[in-house]
Amino acid sequence: MDEARRAALNTWLSSQAGAAIEITAASLLSGGAIQQNWAISVTRDGSPEEWVLRTDNAAVLAVSLPRTAEYALLSAAFAEGVTVPEPLFCCADTGVIGAPFFVMRRVGGIAAGHRLAKAAAAQGGDAPLVHALGRELARIHRIRPPRADLAFLGEPDADAGTAFIAAMRTRLDAAGTPRPAVEWGLAALERNRPPPLPPVLCHNDFRTGNLMVEQHAVTAVLDWEFAAWGDPHADLGWLCAPCWRFGNPTLEAGGLGPRDALLEGYGPAADPARLPFWELAASIRWAVIAADQGARHLSGQDRGLELALTAHIIPELELDILRQAEALDA
Repeated sequence: MDEARRAALNTWLSSQAGAAIEITAASLLSGGAIQQNWAISVTRDGSPEEWVLRTDNAAVLAVSLPRTAEYALLSAAFAEGVTVPEPLFCCADTGVIGAPFFVMRRVGGIAAGHRLAKAAAAQGGDAPLVHALGRELARIHRIRPPRADLAFLGEPDADAGTAFIAAMRTRLDAAGTPRPAVEWGLAALERNRPPPLPPVLCHNDFRTGNLMVEQHAVTAVLDWEFAAWGDPHADLGWLCAPCWRFGNPTLEAGGLGPRDALLEGYGPAADPARLPFWELAASIRWAVIAADQGARHLSGQDRGLELALTAHIIPELELDILRQAEALDA
């Protein structure tokens, strides 16, 4: 962050806080292929505080919500008792640092998926952590439409499964690259659609890597830019999909622990029979996102090693899709 933007941010934060804010340090955090996260140390009337500023990268996915919407979601979750960083300030004015942003309180913990999965594997799985993740999802899913503060999410689909299949087909058609294995998976979903449920707020990226963890406890649920109304099992299936187990295939809940502990933490509203559909949907969705991220790199809009490498996981995802489709049809 250059000095001009830092000075403008300092002035804006002071006006919003109604106090003298001084930025003493600012550093770009690792990760964040779609968004940038800056750790900023400040003093408020002389007292030190640690915050995180979240803003856009040079290129973003079309399905990613703007920062103002993500801030509203974070605020709604915070009010519902979900373990999220406290939202502090939001700015839609691009004249401050060049893009919209919001500021939240910084929390401690580890988010790196490979580190969390390695620690979980060393102890044969972390059932208490996975149980806690189930409770967090149940809290998120207590947020239901209609909500005036979340009106930007639009009207929920009458059938989340049908809408998902149509959306993925539209994105595959737009990309123009043949993906027969993904199409095969979509056909399996079409044959096995579960009946619709009343819609809830789905985080839509609730997985290892977007969760801050400290000593078997969740300290923050991060990255809300894909949230939407949907079937609650979409979130459960996303966390349990093979692609998010980080090398721990037998620890079905995010590579961290057993699926049963997750469902127990969630409560009786979780239906295990709906999970295979949404786990296959998760593999398909991640394959489509991976292709989109590779295209961002190749287009020259947003060149980066992480984006380029993401596209190389597509064959592995296609193999998962074929296996899952066969199991779903069995």
